[in-house]
Amino acid sequence: MTSNIAIPSIGPGAEPARAARLACRSGALTGSTAGVAPGFVQGNLAVLPKDLANDFLRFCQVNPRPCPVIGVSDVGDFRVPSLGADLDIRTDFPGYRIWRNGELVEETADATRWWRDDLVAFVIGCSLSFEEALAAEGIPLRHIESGVRVPMYRTNIPCAPAGRFAGPMVVSMRPLMPAQAIRAIQITTRFPAVHGAPVHIGLPHLIGVNDLSKPDYGDAVSIREDELPTFWACGVTPQSVIAAAKVEFAITHAPGCMLVTDRRNTEFAVL
Repeated sequence: MTSNIAIPSIGPGAEPARAARLACRSGALTGSTAGVAPGFVQGNLAVLPKDLANDFLRFCQVNPRPCPVIGVSDVGDFRVPSLGADLDIRTDFPGYRIWRNGELVEETADATRWWRDDLVAFVIGCSLSFEEALAAEGIPLRHIESGVRVPMYRTNIPCAPAGRFAGPMVVSMRPLMPAQAIRAIQITTRFPAVHGAPVHIGLPHLIGVNDLSKPDYGDAVSIREDELPTFWACGVTPQSVIAAAKVEFAITHAPGCMLVTDRRNTEFAVL
């Protein structure tokens, strides 16, 4: 399988993004990448054997809200030139998860020893990318204020199946006051390549989330009485479907630990 994504000309000015990747590579950057290299697109990761790559690509195509693909590697290639110069999928995330037969078997800061010549890497748009636009409008982001990872939850919202892949959507949550939630809808609608507008606001039990204090991924944040939990489709969704499909082998990012690309958030905004 080869990538059919056009490679843009990445000019000067991407130094903060490259610096973030090098910090991951050296082990200097660990944990959440929220707020790292403002202005640059961040991405989730799903790496699968080539015999599953077409099914997974179709899964992403029929589920564009949780799985907007922004880059694909060639088979066995750990680079994605469309997303950055000097980019190494094996080392440039702060954290990785290794999966065997749908079970999480290891978490690591370096996936080099797990890399195989038959693997295809998919980079999926991340909601951390639209947070710059929210912050610019004065919308508070509790997980950044608290220095933790954004909380993420498995829902009862089914994804459209494709081949071996099916399962529930995962969502990220940010508590907002009603007026802020309305403005957040307007802002994030402009970013369909990084999940777009929220999929649900308020009443979390309606999407199968019964305890906001116990996220399935990430960290819990406080929610005030005058705030609405606001939910966006999340690029951790592939991890739930990899588990459901009992995939023989896969590599994903650790939740909250993203790839910082050389692409600008403004490139993905729809006017």
